[in-house]
Amino acid sequence: MKKCNKIIEFIKNIYKKDFIALHEPIFIGNEKKYICDTVDSTFVSSVGEYVNKVEEKICEITGAKYAVAVVNGTNGLHLALKVVGVNEGDEVITQALTFVATSNAIVYAGAKPVFVDVDLDTLGMSSKSLRKWLEKNAIKKGNETFNKTTGNRIKAVVPMHTFGHPCRIDEIKKICDEWNLELIEDSAESLGSLYKNKHTGTFGKVGVFSFNGNKIVTSGGGGMIVTNDESLAKRLKHLSTTAKVPHKWEYFHDEVGYNYRMPNLNAALLLAQLENLDKFLRIKRDLAKRYKKFFENIGIEFINEPKNAKSNFWLNAIKLKDINERDEFLECTNNNGVMTRPIWTLMNKLPMYKNCQNDGLENSRYLEERIVNIPSGVVV
Repeated sequence: MKKCNKIIEFIKNIYKKDFIALHEPIFIGNEKKYICDTVDSTFVSSVGEYVNKVEEKICEITGAKYAVAVVNGTNGLHLALKVVGVNEGDEVITQALTFVATSNAIVYAGAKPVFVDVDLDTLGMSSKSLRKWLEKNAIKKGNETFNKTTGNRIKAVVPMHTFGHPCRIDEIKKICDEWNLELIEDSAESLGSLYKNKHTGTFGKVGVFSFNGNKIVTSGGGGMIVTNDESLAKRLKHLSTTAKVPHKWEYFHDEVGYNYRMPNLNAALLLAQLENLDKFLRIKRDLAKRYKKFFENIGIEFINEPKNAKSNFWLNAIKLKDINERDEFLECTNNNGVMTRPIWTLMNKLPMYKNCQNDGLENSRYLEERIVNIPSGVVV
């Protein structure tokens, strides 16, 4: 690729390093102080004040009424699906252009994914594709929706806000309401992102965020479930703590629960990170502006935030001409100390999901061959 050397030079000039990771964590606040505090307190596991503090902080940031801290985003999605009533044999509609955790969580809940296409501008689930698929393939029976081909109940829809760019989540919610489907937002990548001035993760019944080491803020491993439903929040916390009935000394569990509660040690790291979230968001927005101007000048499309959205620009991305140019670019950059990555392999191409229904996925296939992520870490 002829422009590759110019791109490498530009990126290295930004980061001032010989090797540039795709997105590495930055620790510039109270991380060590809070972690040492948990060690001194001896409360390093899932009971401790920092777990409560990060839940309160996430409510403050997102505007959600309730938050439940868990060990990772995948477990958060699993619990979210469970509490909205997804059962063995159900189907859940999601997108094929996503990280594998979205589909895996659906299977953990005993359900099967159905894949619909994405929009070219948001990279997230297309409301038009969702409506079209339902009108062609689904039928309402009372207050429930069923797949006309398989006969299975369709219980929920899980769109994903790809790379922190909000999808048209209000339109998706409207469709879910019409078809009596539960809406769960995979907001793993979109902390700090807004759609029509409302935070992602708060449009559906439940939203789930991730704090993996490569996210905009990290707890090493960790996730957060948000909801405005008090009864759901209580059930989420109960299930995440092995369904143990509170008691001073007795061990009594009233159903099969999960050991999904975030440890205090991770929560301490996360709280310190969240204290710098606004700063990280400003720096990442400035980086995106620099990238956008640079790539426009050399004739390459930069993936900008969609209309009506304020993206966190977690991972910056560009769209190349075709799969050959994509592969040449990946080879050139990674061989010269600049980590770049293609977008994910479509879920329906993976062996465990190859037999799942899909709508043809025209846009998803187009994007899979062209989208590349470029270094997006906070520049300090």
